[in-house]
Amino acid sequence: MNKKTEIEAATFRRIVKHLQENPDVQNIDLMNLANFCRNCISKWYVSESSSQGEELSYDAARELIYGMPYDSYKEKYQKEATKEQLEKFNASQKNKG
Repeated sequence: MNKKTEIEAATFRRIVKHLQENPDVQNIDLMNLANFCRNCISKWYVSESSSQGEELSYDAARELIYGMPYDSYKEKYQKEATKEQLEKFNASQKNKG
């Protein structure tokens, strides 16, 4: 592995660790601020794994990103989205089309 790839991999691991250590940051907040969330990263992980000839399920990727099974994470950390969060999210989705 070249130095740039090592740095990119270490940076990715640091981002994932940061998200795992900050479950108070809700996915809807990430979507509203950055237009991606933990689930998006999981989907990208599956896609990139596939492009490298490695098959990985979405559930397995989410477990890697969340640091635990998704259902456990949801039960332990996910809060109901507020009306304001949902309105902001829905408005941003309309602007994509």
